[in-house]
Amino acid sequence: MDRREWLKKFGGASALFLASPSLMSCRDRANLEIRKQTVVGTNPKFAKVAFVKTSNRAEGVKRGIELLKFRDEFKEKNLFIKPNYNSAHETPGSTHNDILRTTMDELRELNAESFTIGDRSGMGDTNAVMREKDIFAIAKDAKAKTIVFDDLKEEDWEAIQYKNSHWQKGFAIPKPVLKADSVVNLCCLKTHQYGGHFTLSLKNSVGLAAKRVPNNSYNFMSELHSSRNQRRMIAEINAAYKPSLVVLDGVEAFTDGGPHRGTTVKSEVVLVGTDRVAIDAIGVAILRHFGTTSEVQKGKIFEQEQIAQAVKLGVGISSPEKIEFLTDDKESADYVNSIKKQFV
Repeated sequence: MDRREWLKKFGGASALFLASPSLMSCRDRANLEIRKQTVVGTNPKFAKVAFVKTSNRAEGVKRGIELLKFRDEFKEKNLFIKPNYNSAHETPGSTHNDILRTTMDELRELNAESFTIGDRSGMGDTNAVMREKDIFAIAKDAKAKTIVFDDLKEEDWEAIQYKNSHWQKGFAIPKPVLKADSVVNLCCLKTHQYGGHFTLSLKNSVGLAAKRVPNNSYNFMSELHSSRNQRRMIAEINAAYKPSLVVLDGVEAFTDGGPHRGTTVKSEVVLVGTDRVAIDAIGVAILRHFGTTSEVQKGKIFEQEQIAQAVKLGVGISSPEKIEFLTDDKESADYVNSIKKQFV
């Protein structure tokens, strides 16, 4: 894509809406419509979420995936894995390596074809963060590819705009993410002191969006973090893709501060599902269960701006009644009953 095309996409007054293929340019339709046309629209009727009480991350991932009873969903699929490498701080500051390794192992057992691990760090140099986390070595051992979004060229980014979006000039997502057969979202359980209020699966998707695109000086992240609509804008990024798996590591959580440091509690849970709204709603309920910030504690969970905007865009379920909790032992079931009280 040349600079003129970028100016046309990001500088023009017209906007595109993924739910309305008729409003999309031919170029966008070719790249996005087939994969994205069902992302925005009708909310799912229900969402199954595996809820595993555990202090063992590998065990939590294994049990969670088993509870969901996948069949051929990952067979021969090229999977893009989006972890939380905003920084290299210890979990829940970043994705724990046990979560990454075990997720790949379990999906390989489900006959996944290949893995690509990629991210953009918001608080440091992504290459340095991934080196400190030993991700390149882990990827090599797993025969997985890695992508550092900071190193992508201009033509490797796809411009995305929505009608009535809160993004002034849209945003950009890496083409390798959009071209993958499936996306796997590996997130943590924590609050966010810089305007997001909480950072779970929806907020983890911000790492998919460009800070800057080569040959374009516009700083998309400055716009995001200075906007009063930040939480709605976070939800809008999520309408650009649909994950086939979400794993939330809640073995430990930050109940304040975040995303890199905060007050840590042993929340002892791993959530596994496919619906980001359901995962995040449960995550917020867990934070409330342990006592959290006034912003996260305020109002009904589905009125939280990230979640409410995601519901509006059809990213996930529309109410807590549509969550089907899956458990495999009494400890997990009892924990679920305690968490459900936060939805009242």
